[in-house]
Amino acid sequence: MNSVNYLNYKKPDFGAETITKLLELKNVTINRIVSNSINDGAWYDQEEDEWLVLLQGGAVLFVEDEEITLKAGDTLLIPANQLHRVVSTSDNALWLTVHIA
Repeated sequence: MNSVNYLNYKKPDFGAETITKLLELKNVTINRIVSNSINDGAWYDQEEDEWLVLLQGGAVLFVEDEEITLKAGDTLLIPANQLHRVVSTSDNALWLTVHIA
């Protein structure tokens, strides 16, 4: 059994983020994402459902044609094949994402 403290991470460089896989089991993958002032633009169209929780910081996403502003504690379900992107994040955004195939 592997134990990981999700608060044990190094802040990425400005404009970058790190993604750490915390668990992969059957059809579920859980990631920790640490974002530092992301101003992305890449669109994602994933084959799996994604549930996320923003644990700290803030973020703005576009899901299809809707802008969604998230603050610490907010959750969101992005269904499979739903076009989405991260527009921006604060310098201390910490996420957990759950991908369900």
